Amino acid sequence: MPRTPAIMIQGTGSNVGKSLLVAGLCRLFARRGLRVNPFKPQNMSNNAAAVEGGEIGRAQALQARAARVPANVHMNPVLLKPETDRRSQIIVQGRRFGHLEASAFRERRTLLPIVLDSFHALGANADLIVVEGAGSPAETNLREGDIANMGFASAARVPVILAGDIDRGGVIASLVGTHAVLEPGDRSLVRAFLINKFRGDVRLFDEGVATIARMTQWPSLGTVPWFAGAHKLPAEDALDIVSEAKTDAALKIAVPILPRIANFDDLDPLKLEQSIALTMVPPGMPLPRDVDLVIIPGSKATVADLGFLRAQGWDIDLAAHIRRGGRVLGLCGGYQMLGRLIADPEGAEGQPGTVEGLGFLDVETILTADKTVRPVTAQHEMSGLDFTAYEIHLGRTTGPDTACAPFSLDGEKEGAVSKDGRVMGTYLHGLFSTDDFRHAFLRMLHPDLVVGSLHYEAEIENTLDALADHLDAHLDADRILAIARAGL
Repeated sequence: MPRTPAIMIQGTGSNVGKSLLVAGLCRLFARRGLRVNPFKPQNMSNNAAAVEGGEIGRAQALQARAARVPANVHMNPVLLKPETDRRSQIIVQGRRFGHLEASAFRERRTLLPIVLDSFHALGANADLIVVEGAGSPAETNLREGDIANMGFASAARVPVILAGDIDRGGVIASLVGTHAVLEPGDRSLVRAFLINKFRGDVRLFDEGVATIARMTQWPSLGTVPWFAGAHKLPAEDALDIVSEAKTDAALKIAVPILPRIANFDDLDPLKLEQSIALTMVPPGMPLPRDVDLVIIPGSKATVADLGFLRAQGWDIDLAAHIRRGGRVLGLCGGYQMLGRLIADPEGAEGQPGTVEGLGFLDVETILTADKTVRPVTAQHEMSGLDFTAYEIHLGRTTGPDTACAPFSLDGEKEGAVSKDGRVMGTYLHGLFSTDDFRHAFLRMLHPDLVVGSLHYEAEIENTLDALADHLDAHLDADRILAIARAGL
């Protein structure tokens, strides 16, 4: 079987910008006429995408888009979706596989043959594979059983480029320190390094680059300045969600930050609308009194996050918000929380049992092990507009308020609306990405709202092109390709 050229971007730590680097390189090389596939052996994220065959990390779906290829489950064969600090749901090649306890983390090694199977499947139809690592290879305590960084690179014989984040400080120590702690075999896999997220004149760090190269004997591929458009692309980590301060916004939306918030890229199109101020409310802070809409986002642990919501007093804030005439939208897990009760007879989220919901919608949810994962085309009942979306959820929700469903799927009602019309719930993710529907929904909240000129999908495409231009200007792309083609 001929070898497909591949390169792996690993980082000195989490959040050094690996996902965006891979997305930018995918677009850069795709524009050169290469058939490019992104790949991440193992991801840990509650921000997932429904693609051909199941679900993968949202970042890999964006990278596929950057590469101008359809996303599929082989691009992220192992996805860990944290449910508690000690347990994650595990998705293997797009399908729910079970649960992984923290104490059994090294058992992931048994999944390496599946990971390699997906990697080779992608290589059968590609000129180049751009691989993203996870976390840092310097976490040598995790090397045994590793399938995400050097464990994969070694098994698949893929050369590595190590990225350091200068914005957080200590980039010289992080790169030189990673070189120092790696075992000789793993160290030999690294072919070069790069510096990411530089603010200011990159020439000011020339001496730092020379120091790293001298102490590691790794060549530099370049120093990448801070990419200002990064906030326009879907974030992989909930910690990257920020409020947009807009003093002239006509419409105000608040979103409580839940511990296991999921599919939070639902909020991205709203964040970019100039007429909207989106406030992310951290734990310990009340929901603002002056907002028009509160969105309860998706959750990977609905019952646990419902308890957390109550512990913050947000249930009281929601009740007051509704009494004042405000509106509430629940997305997926947030929809389930808004009902009268949530039953988990099989222990799909942990201990079997039933909990009382917030009671703002007259519906009930039963959680089961069966998982719905699919892209859909939906219709908004009020406006008649069609839009694309996707579903990723456990459970089924029924009750009187579903009779006045806000949406339909192939003629079937979807979601629920309270009798006073102020509370709405839906299982649909990604619904705000379609411009016409988003504008219709916003005008339903504020009839006189003047929506901006945001064309969300075009904005994503333009940003990916700008990212590719940015990397092409500051990295030695020809050398990256040469490293991939030379292999190990």
